Amino acid sequence: MRFLLFMLVTVWTAYAYAQNYIFIPMDDEQTQHLQAYGVVYRSLARGNIVEWLLNYRGGSFLMPYDETARLDCDLRGVNYEIITEAQRQAILDYIARPDVNMDVMRLEKAPRIAVYAPPDIEPWDDAVLLVLEFTDIPYEKIYDDEVLAGELANYDWLHLHHEDFTGQFGKFYAAYAHTRWYQARVEFLTNIAKKHGFSSVAELKLAVAKKIKEFVAGGGYLFAMCSGTDTYDIALAAENTDICETPFDGDPADPDCNEKLDFSKTLAFWNFRVITNPYVYEFSDIDMTNKRKVPREKDYFTLFEFSAKLDPIPTMLTQNHTHVIRGFMGQTTAFDKTKIKPYVTILAENRQAGEARYIYAQYGKGFFAFYGGHDPEDYQHFVGDPPTDLKQYPTSPGYRLILNNVLFPAAKPKKKKT
Repeated sequence: MRFLLFMLVTVWTAYAYAQNYIFIPMDDEQTQHLQAYGVVYRSLARGNIVEWLLNYRGGSFLMPYDETARLDCDLRGVNYEIITEAQRQAILDYIARPDVNMDVMRLEKAPRIAVYAPPDIEPWDDAVLLVLEFTDIPYEKIYDDEVLAGELANYDWLHLHHEDFTGQFGKFYAAYAHTRWYQARVEFLTNIAKKHGFSSVAELKLAVAKKIKEFVAGGGYLFAMCSGTDTYDIALAAENTDICETPFDGDPADPDCNEKLDFSKTLAFWNFRVITNPYVYEFSDIDMTNKRKVPREKDYFTLFEFSAKLDPIPTMLTQNHTHVIRGFMGQTTAFDKTKIKPYVTILAENRQAGEARYIYAQYGKGFFAFYGGHDPEDYQHFVGDPPTDLKQYPTSPGYRLILNNVLFPAAKPKKKKT
């Protein structure tokens, strides 16, 4: 009898909750913003539709109730509310009002995620790897062999971090040429180039960059940070010239290389000049690291506000519980606004410094977003520094921007009315 009563209560409880929804607020009432993205990803992976409430309480999430999601929230410390269908409809009615800058974005599938990184990279070497590990969002690491073999077709989303696509080994020559790790890195990349029949690492990385460009044009989503942003475009622009000095490929750079750059081949940047001096720790004048005069205590950038109903994609990429975010540096910290192509949308900027921190655009059938800096919670990361402990930064707005991009391929944007 007790067993029967227990079963009836269990069935009744499951039925009652089946009519309800889990609402995850993403404003200042949330104490685990980053973990919330992992909860959403896993709900999508189980076949659920998640509604992303753009600009509503910091970009909150709404999903059909299921016990697994509720337990996931409890285990991760994610704040949530169980609401009824009537409460959900009231929220959606409010968001739909024409005088309110909000909208609903349907998330329909869990994106297949690839991180372009060498096999020996540790998660703490890369902010995206760090946050994917922290939130338990699954990913696969791929590198030059896999890209050249055409394996990008297996993924929806590709991340590039502090890779150097120019073939100059990160321009670490002046400071680290005699260190064991640098020499091992040069040997590793040189061997990959030889295996694929390239005469230099620059040729190898150009071939990889072109494959990635095809991936984006075909409908893929590319997210890059730090030097994975500007060196990617520099490699494409320098296809028909040599920008590498002797320490990198055994012969001098073309003295006229800057006049031979082809900006029609790049995704985001144009009218830039490369810096070929191997003793200068900089790739080009795209990056603002050495040009900016921003003291650390005043280093902030501001997210633009977009029309959620008219421009849902940039709105989605800038969802946050604050519009002012602490700056952070990297080998590529920020982008000179004069070097950004006109069709590219600036998502965040430091206006006084004349720099863009976060940009995006559509290319072909796909999209790309570039985010300056190395680690949103490590102001100035150096080689050998300890990893960031994200348990100390569970509400990080800088890391939220990364996770907005992770969810982007799950979205089903509404067709604009004509």
